[in-house]
This record gives sequence, structure tokens and C-alpha cells, in this order.
Amino acid sequence: MKITLITVGKIKERYFEDAIKEYSKRLSRYCKLEIIQVADEKTPDGAGEALEAQIREKEGQRILAQVKDGAYVIALAIEGDMLDSVELSGKIARLGVEGKSQIVFVIGGSLGLSPAVMARADYALSFSRMTFPHQLMRVILLEQIYRGFRIAAGEPYHK
Repeated sequence: MKITLITVGKIKERYFEDAIKEYSKRLSRYCKLEIIQVADEKTPDGAGEALEAQIREKEGQRILAQVKDGAYVIALAIEGDMLDSVELSGKIARLGVEGKSQIVFVIGGSLGLSPAVMARADYALSFSRMTFPHQLMRVILLEQIYRGFRIAAGEPYHK
């Protein structure tokens, strides 16, 4: 199975980069992992809703340009379904059984995802009703994907 993360913006902190590298290495025994970073748009202070919508749209176009036909797209969004680790593991495993060879997780920028990205998504996943920095969300998502593969393989994991 191929897992792709499409994310907006670059990682600026080395400790996030180190954590991403570690989970990427761990995941290599379970799946083929690809992380695609698309450029973010600078949001000026005091930007109005119209400008924010334009920014989401530009970032959304960049995201959608990276989504391959036939990929199963999971958008990370506050309004999505909240799953526990076992449920996420089961979802990933079921998608594999159903013949989905590529799962794409999408993490938007600081303003969230465009309506076009949400329309393309096959599923919306929420980790919390709280807002997290998108750089941190990459680490959390990779850890949960790794945990999910361990659960599916019947291997020990921290509860």
C-alpha cells in the first residue's frame, strides 16, 4: 500500500523534521510513504474573509494537482469524523482489502482546506475539535498511521 501525505508549507523546526524522519523510517516496513509539500500563501495580518478564501483556493489548487486519479483521499478537517486509533487502523486495513492501493492524507495550511479539496475528499477525519499547528499535525498523523499498521499486524503498541 502507498500512503501519501500532501501538506501545505514547509517544516521550519528541526525537531519536527527529526520526528517525521523517524516515523517515515518506521513506516517503511509497512507501506511506501511519500510526503509532498506544496507552497503556502502568505496571509497578511487582518486579512478579510474574501482574501482568506482566495488563499485557501490557491493552496487547494496546488493540493489537487498532486492527487492521482483513483487515490482514496482523507482530508484532515475539524468537522470530520473522530476515530480512535483502533478505528483508524481498521479503516486503513479495510481500504487495502477493498483494493485501494493509494491513500492520500491532506493537511491544509493555517486557514484550512478549500471547498474544492473537501469536495474531492472521500473522507474527512478530525483528530480533535482543537486547532493544531499544521507542522505538528504531520507528526501526529504519521504516528497514528504507524500505530494503525502495528495494530493491524497484531504487534504491541502503547495504549
